[in-house]
Amino acid sequence: MIRTLCLGDSNTYGYDPRSYLGGRYPKTARWTGLLEQSGRRVFNCGENGASVPRAGQMPSAAALVRSFLPLQEIVVMLGSNDLLEGASPEETGARMEALLRCLRDSAPEARLMLVAPPPMAEGTWVTGPELIRRSVELAAVYRALAEKLGVAFADAGAWGIETAFDGVHFLPEGHRAFAAELLTALDATDG
Repeated sequence: MIRTLCLGDSNTYGYDPRSYLGGRYPKTARWTGLLEQSGRRVFNCGENGASVPRAGQMPSAAALVRSFLPLQEIVVMLGSNDLLEGASPEETGARMEALLRCLRDSAPEARLMLVAPPPMAEGTWVTGPELIRRSVELAAVYRALAEKLGVAFADAGAWGIETAFDGVHFLPEGHRAFAAELLTALDATDG
């Protein structure tokens, strides 16, 4: 069985934006749970509010990854919160490069896949075009980074992911579409 670690933010965690107190979609509705139905053993390390770790946080990231060894795949989708906090796509990409190098060192046998989050849409969390523009630009930064480091890349901006009223979080339909497209991307890079 393929052991897959998923590192991400609230969309990996499965945050349900319709809930009042930060609830979570059921496992069967989250993209990580749907991915598990493909025969993988998925370790969901999504965390609400997570951003790309800073340099001082890399030892913790390395320890987390090592706690799940052996791993065949590591899927990373972070960066939206960095942009929401004011970081540029380039700053986010620089932190992501350090994270990917850390992950490679911590689990050298695992295949890494960097996923560019879907671009944000106008909503209660996204009130201006600048944030949307930066979220679109992040995909190009991540694509170049993946090529530089020789890791697999997927652009979720091409997958038609539906977001909720906030412009950031996936609806259940978005989780289903994301899982199907990610599985296709993982299978295409298998081997």
